[in-house]
Amino acid sequence: MRRHPLLAAGRVAVGVASALVLAGTGAASTMLTSLVGGLQTSDALGTDAPKSSGGALNILLIGLDSRKDQDGHQLPKEILDQLHAGDGTEGGYNTNTLILMHIPGDGGKASAVSIPRDDYVPVAGIPGYTQAKIKEAYGLAKFYAEKDLASHGVTDKTELEHRGRDAGRKKTLETVRGFLEVPIDRFAEVNLAGFYDLATALDGVEVCLNHPVKDSYSGADFPAGHQTLNGSQALSFVRQRHGLDNGDLDRTHRQQAFLASVAHKLRSAGTFTDLPKLNNLIDTAQKDVVISAGWNLLSFAGQAQNLTGGNLEFSTLPIAGFDKVNGQDVNKVDVDQVRTAVRTAFGLAAPPPATTQAQASATVDVRNATGRTGLAATVAQALGPYGFHTGDLANTTAGASAVAYGPGAKADAGTAAALLGGLAVTADSRIPRGRVRITLGAGFTLPRTLGPHGADAAPGAPTTTPPPGPATPEPPVNGRPQGGTVDGSGIPCVN
Repeated sequence: MRRHPLLAAGRVAVGVASALVLAGTGAASTMLTSLVGGLQTSDALGTDAPKSSGGALNILLIGLDSRKDQDGHQLPKEILDQLHAGDGTEGGYNTNTLILMHIPGDGGKASAVSIPRDDYVPVAGIPGYTQAKIKEAYGLAKFYAEKDLASHGVTDKTELEHRGRDAGRKKTLETVRGFLEVPIDRFAEVNLAGFYDLATALDGVEVCLNHPVKDSYSGADFPAGHQTLNGSQALSFVRQRHGLDNGDLDRTHRQQAFLASVAHKLRSAGTFTDLPKLNNLIDTAQKDVVISAGWNLLSFAGQAQNLTGGNLEFSTLPIAGFDKVNGQDVNKVDVDQVRTAVRTAFGLAAPPPATTQAQASATVDVRNATGRTGLAATVAQALGPYGFHTGDLANTTAGASAVAYGPGAKADAGTAAALLGGLAVTADSRIPRGRVRITLGAGFTLPRTLGPHGADAAPGAPTTTPPPGPATPEPPVNGRPQGGTVDGSGIPCVN
């Protein structure tokens, strides 16, 4: 790991903790040039990693649940007490926050997707593991890398820590890229203390809660409504999961809301013309942040201007259910459904069916309950390149978005559901053999992946359709809602 000239350190601090919102001015850049010292960088991404096309940029934000500093030293007890983070032995090196942000090359609206930390996904190159919780890839890779280095005579603890963390970053990037099947162009990592330091540097961050909460594990004790949190409270806010209706899902929404709130404060508070506050942000970046090597932040600033003014939307990737593996609770995932959700959020065209794979053959009947004329025909036409045949098209007055199928059409129903953004699928004996019935409920929006010519575009290429409206919530899993999007334009209220 080496030091990189920090010509835009304040922007990086903003970037990690508020999804790289660029609110700086030319005057702020002049100040930064005279103030910066250096930001830690990592070569974990590699120079041969797949890149986005069309000027787009995908940035992975990694929140590391570690109680140690960048050199592997335990955080002081007084800081751990402020963080409500135990005695320093908890947490390990789990990546409890993983957010992939997509900034389109055409200046359109940016999107960010949170990956639930307990998603049980394929991993490679970790002894004894073919699958693991996605949060564990970092720590497992770090452990085995340090073990191998020690066997080859490396004894310096700081070197072991640095090289072990780079192995963890590399495995996390590889695992996320393989799971979502999209490139990662840049990454930024922040440790546990980063949320605390950022909120402290900004003299508090305003958040909004739908209900009062009190939790002894995280230290969260907040009333309902709008309130300004100091550093310690901010960390409790983003870490709480006990006592929340939807557990980790609500915690994910908390993290998204915190980033949106930080961005809102930076846009409105003139942070980059406030010298003391700018100094505090620079100190935070240097202590808590690691970014991918070779990232030209001054060049990036222009591209990221479309993150200002709230031009950013957060969503959470769907899960398919819950399970226990070796005594641990895990999220089951439908990989195709997850990848479709990512492409939909990022406005990327779905890969057309490979000629070597069997295409769908079912006839689709579409019932349109949205009130928007012609949508049934549009959906049927969009499914055509995937082998589906158009059946009966009709408008109806009610019904939730879903896919049902008759005998012999289960696989095709699953394909249609995934292409349409991950709709719920059920069998229905009343439907004739070989037919699939699609209901388009109120709020349904055709994924951009299936927009005009979307299915004929090259895999991963941006579509030309306009951005969709707010996404509908995912169908419940085991009776628990999965949630919709979190608006990045202000201070969203969350559970």
